[in-house]
Amino acid sequence: MKNEMNTHFNDNDMNLKNLLLCAIVGTPLLSFASETSKHGIEVSNLDTSVSPTDNFYLYGCGGWMKNNPLPGEYSRYGMFDALRENARNQLKELILNLKDNPESKIKGTNAQKVSDLYALGMDSVRLNKDGAAPLKPMLERIETMTPENFYTTLAWIHNGLGGAFFGTGVGADAKDADMNIMHIGEAGLGLGDRDYYLEKSETNDKILKAYEKYVKRMMELAGYSAKDGERAWNTLIKVETELAKNKKTREERRNPQLRYNMQSMAEIKKNYPNIDWDTYFKALGVEGLDKANVSSVKYMEFINEYLPTLTLQELKDLLALEIITSSSNLLSDDFQEANFEMFDKTMSGVEEMEPRWKRVMTIPNSMFGEAVGELYVQKYFPEENKQYMKELVENLRKALGKHIDNLEWMSDATKAKAHEKLSTFTVKIGYPDKWKDYSGISIDPEKTYLENVSEAARWYAQDNYSKLGKPVDRDEWHMTPQTVNAYYNPTTNEICFPAGILQAPYFDLTADDAQNYGAIGVVIGHEMTHGFDDSGRQYDKNGNMSDWWQPEDAEKFTALADKLVAQFDAVEVAPGVHANGRFTLGENIADQGGLRVALTAYLDSQEGKEKKDIDGYSPLQRFYLAYANVWASNIRDEEVLARTKTDPHSLGENRVNVTLRNIEPFFEAFGIKEGDKMFRPENERVIIW
Repeated sequence: MKNEMNTHFNDNDMNLKNLLLCAIVGTPLLSFASETSKHGIEVSNLDTSVSPTDNFYLYGCGGWMKNNPLPGEYSRYGMFDALRENARNQLKELILNLKDNPESKIKGTNAQKVSDLYALGMDSVRLNKDGAAPLKPMLERIETMTPENFYTTLAWIHNGLGGAFFGTGVGADAKDADMNIMHIGEAGLGLGDRDYYLEKSETNDKILKAYEKYVKRMMELAGYSAKDGERAWNTLIKVETELAKNKKTREERRNPQLRYNMQSMAEIKKNYPNIDWDTYFKALGVEGLDKANVSSVKYMEFINEYLPTLTLQELKDLLALEIITSSSNLLSDDFQEANFEMFDKTMSGVEEMEPRWKRVMTIPNSMFGEAVGELYVQKYFPEENKQYMKELVENLRKALGKHIDNLEWMSDATKAKAHEKLSTFTVKIGYPDKWKDYSGISIDPEKTYLENVSEAARWYAQDNYSKLGKPVDRDEWHMTPQTVNAYYNPTTNEICFPAGILQAPYFDLTADDAQNYGAIGVVIGHEMTHGFDDSGRQYDKNGNMSDWWQPEDAEKFTALADKLVAQFDAVEVAPGVHANGRFTLGENIADQGGLRVALTAYLDSQEGKEKKDIDGYSPLQRFYLAYANVWASNIRDEEVLARTKTDPHSLGENRVNVTLRNIEPFFEAFGIKEGDKMFRPENERVIIW
């Protein structure tokens, strides 16, 4: 059962599964080029056999899709994934070069830790020889567990090893965002989403059968008998189904109001008396706790009543499975192959495992992310790129301010508050000013791979718990510099663009302005708009959850948002399966806002400049084609279904076609008119920001 705490306060609370699942990647940036060498779109990405008036996504991306068929190791392969693939090759070179660095021979240096950890993961001979042996001490502790020390054992697992029944983590108080508090929330599920357990379908039946096979195989590999495996499976599916029934829906998880329920420890003990909180928190190393935010009250009420009904043997089986599955990718090939068969092949349709080096590199890139990031930016991120990005961000900030001023549905009072929030955005670009200290983590080649990663995971958990009652460090980054991604954090009111995403075609200083504004400009506007989406708008300029909207403005916003939900709900992503517009609402609002604001910023930047066609495409056409190319991808049918259940982002084709059908300048750029498939009547269009 995966730990499922909120990412805005739990990014660094790394358990084994988090370490295994974090993909930290990047790729080089291009240096400044002269104006005369600026290029337009990559024409080979287009499929001109498709009319832009019928399906703009296929028109803009069809060539790329044909030229980049799905590799066997991917469930989805897109422009985004291509950037990450290129980055992984560069990071591999950086890590391999460490073995020739004299510092890698000095115990305790970051170079030694990263190099030795990577070598441990690559040593398949040792891993296969050890088999399940590294698990034995952990499993023995669980097998000898008594009712009296259950909560001590549970806290030991929650100290970085995994998640079970509920989760805890330290992060910002949503109503006092300068201070860190304890949060208590739901545990995750082995299959990720509750619907796999609750919805009856041919696909879910197939997945559940594979899950049964997987659980029994894992028990067998860990040294248990077939009888033990059968018993453990029956317990697991019974308990996880009950957990699924009582967890929030994916739509409910998006509502910050539902996630905030502050209770004193006296109230927590009274409301959930069957949980031994004193023993649990003492074993975690947490002392003097006087209050906590219970992010899922209904769920915790269920856990309080349900836990006492489980037998000691059922508890042992559940915790043993948590340890085994959390550790599986740190063990021998047979464990890793079983993991691949279940989660990659069956659930996502992947045809072949990634090569070992890619799987192994994930660990040091997660565990020592900023240490690897420091190497990365030294080689691949020139300072002039950071300066250019700063200018671009400020242009987008000004443009969003204009959009706020021009909103017909928002009152002047709320506009003033919106401007205050926009003006106080903290912008993080490239890399942190201060690098994270990893001196508390040691890597010992004499210990097993699992031992080393487990000890590091415990360090991360304790690092997180140590922040309790302390001021929030607003300089801390929640992504590493080499990450190909970006984020908005509501409790710090910050937008962050790591060096990894500032690369072609997202950010290409050899490209013309229309292309850059249509790609990285939209990404910037997207993250800014998150501060004003259905969730982000509920936080003020200081990061506190508070209602700064006039009631009539909130009503008008909700009405517009509901119309956008309906647009995406109407899209059939697979036979009989529709997109979930409510679950993806925040990202859909941000996509639309990013597009509109980036276009305004681009047009403002071009005042007084000659607007030239390149390769027969106008500046506006290049802008929208650059946006489409960002989401070019091929995807397997299984992954379409999986992402529709679990991903708050819409599928790439919908991020392009559904979003653009609301935007008048897009229609003008490509001559889209009534009767065309890409046309949407003006009275049906939704414009929020």
